[in-house]
Amino acid sequence: MAISDSDISGALEIYLERYPDEVEQLSEPLRFLEQGREFASRRSFPMHVTVGALLVRDDTEILLIEHLAYGITLQPGGHLEPTDTTLVDAAVRELTEETGIDPREVSPVSSAPAYIECGKVPARPAKDEPEHYHLDIGYAFTTVRAEVGRIQASEVTGAGWYPLDLAERLVGHRIARAISAPAQAG
Repeated sequence: MAISDSDISGALEIYLERYPDEVEQLSEPLRFLEQGREFASRRSFPMHVTVGALLVRDDTEILLIEHLAYGITLQPGGHLEPTDTTLVDAAVRELTEETGIDPREVSPVSSAPAYIECGKVPARPAKDEPEHYHLDIGYAFTTVRAEVGRIQASEVTGAGWYPLDLAERLVGHRIARAISAPAQAG
C-alpha cells in the first residue's frame, strides 16, 4: 500500500514527541497536512514529502553525495515513488539508487525520523513545478562495511564517506542527529 498522508502525519507526530521544540518551525507543514492532499505525490503543491538517509559507518563517518541539481553536498535522498510502502524503505531506496550501496549492508537505527525539515524549492519550469516546499523526512542508518557502488549520474556527481565533524559543517545539525538518534523498536 502506498504511503498516505496519515503515514506522513504519524511520522511527524512521533518526531515532534521527541523534539517538541521544533513544533513552531514545522507549523506550516502541519497546517498543510491537516488539509490532506496526497503529500506523497511529487505533483502535490504547495508541498510534498521527500526522504533522506543518514548512513553512519563505524560510528566515525557518514555517507554524503554531491547533488547535481542543487550543486551542494548533502545526504542521499529524494522524492517518494508510488511503489514506496514506508518512509524508511523509501529512504533506503533513495540511498541505494543514488550511491549504489548494497541495502543488505544497511540497518535502520529507528523507525522514527532522525530529522524533519521543511525547505522552499524554487520553481522549475522545465519540470512544470511551481515554487513549493519539500517536507524532508530523514532516517538514521548504520553500517559496518558498506561501500559506494555505481552512483546515479543523472542526480549525483559523487558520493563518499566524510568524517562526522566535517559532514556536520557541510550539512548541518542533522548529522549529529544521525549519531544521537536513540534506537527504538517499531
